Formats: sequence, structure tokens, C-alpha cells
Amino acid sequence: MKAKKSFGQHFLNREAIAERIAGSLLGATPESNVLEVGPGRGMLTQFLLPRYPSLKAVEADRDMIAYLGKHFPGLDGRIIGGDFLQTPLDTVFEGQPFFLIGNFPYNISSQILFHMVRYRSLIPEMVGMFQKEMADRVISGPGNKTYGVISVLVQAYYQGKLLFGVDKSCFSPPPKVQSAVIRLVRKENVVWECSENQFRRVVKQAFSQRRKMMRNSLKPLLTDHGVLEDTFFDKRPEQLSLDDFKALTKRLEPWLI
Repeated sequence: MKAKKSFGQHFLNREAIAERIAGSLLGATPESNVLEVGPGRGMLTQFLLPRYPSLKAVEADRDMIAYLGKHFPGLDGRIIGGDFLQTPLDTVFEGQPFFLIGNFPYNISSQILFHMVRYRSLIPEMVGMFQKEMADRVISGPGNKTYGVISVLVQAYYQGKLLFGVDKSCFSPPPKVQSAVIRLVRKENVVWECSENQFRRVVKQAFSQRRKMMRNSLKPLLTDHGVLEDTFFDKRPEQLSLDDFKALTKRLEPWLI
């Protein structure tokens, strides 16, 4: 299993950690569909296959695909060669739900999370290793410096939990960053009283200038700036909860461009 960074590949070298990750899916059963992202040399795969016989894997590195084919014959025909971000996830298990797991490439981890959210109807749960900074951002709450766009947009659909940290010494070669494993469990029966598309626009625009009051950052989205005169817009985006952003979007919808 590998963690791809912008400066290279770093392979997990502790089996105990890989086994712990493999056992961290709460809702999965032996009959569940499970998709591993970036299996690399199979450090995690070796613990997933016995648990989940229907396991499939997405791997972009041709050398790693050849390695997996040689060392994990149980994956024969179930390795998807290519970029996870370009993979239509509704075709992987023929439209059936599946669990997502992996030691995700750190340089595209935010894109991976947004790809997961896009296919949230198929993915009830995800367990993954991320750069510690990214893991903190995903599960962070309001009032925290790490709280931002990815926090709000992921938490709109998933409940997150930090499972455990992973020291840089657990990789070969050691990366320059610490890592952490998180679990995301999909929220069911989420109620929306505003447009989800407009919600995403408002959140992204609000955090585009996170140091400014929202009165200033939200202006480009509105046809009438009069609504921004309320003292509520003296706040900065990191002060707003998920529910606050939903309520804000509903309030602004009549004036959104």
C-alpha cells in the first residue's frame, strides 16, 4: 500500500497498522462490496481480501498493477487500472453500493473526497489514511483554523471521526508529514431546505476570502447587496456551523445570481 505525495511514493511498512485499517470498516460484512484505492504493493490488500472476497482495487501505477497481479492472484480480473478520479464509480460494482478504503494519494486527497461525495448514494462508509493536516480539516468543526470548505462540504453528507495517527517512521522512505486514519459514515435522511448546488456555491465563496467578513466575500454571488447589511454578515466563515450555512443559503437564495 502506498501513499503518493507530490514528492514521491511512501510505502506503509507496518503490518499491524494495515491490519487495523482493514478492520476499521464498521458497517461492512464479508458479503459487502469493498473498493480499495491505491493498493500499491498490497500491504492493506493482504488483510482486506480474506475479509471481503468481493474486493476490487483501483491502481494507476502500471508497475504496481503487475506486482499485485503476481502476488495477489485472488484479485485476478478485479484490478481497475487507471485514475480513481476518472473512474465512474457507478460502474465498479454495476451500480451496487460499496465501501471505500485506502491509503490515499496525499496530493489529490481533497479531490478524492469530493469524488466520493459525488457518488455518496453508493458509498455508505469510507476509511482512509490521509496526511494529518488533511484529516484534521475533514473532521474539524467551526471556530477552528483547520475548518474550511472541505470540512463543511464533506460533513454535509458524512459524519467523520479520527481513528488514529500514523507516525512518519511507519513508511519507507519516511515522508516529511504525519498521517492519520479517519472514518466517514454517511448521514441518512438528510433534510435540505435549500438548493444543494447553491449551498456549495455559498460555502466555497464564503471561504474564498476566509479572513474577511462575509459581507465582503459573498457580494459577487448576489444581485442585491442590501441583504448583507444585517450584523450577521460581520462574521467570518469559520464561525458558521453546517446548519448555519444551510440556513444562510436558504436566506440568500432569492438574490443568488
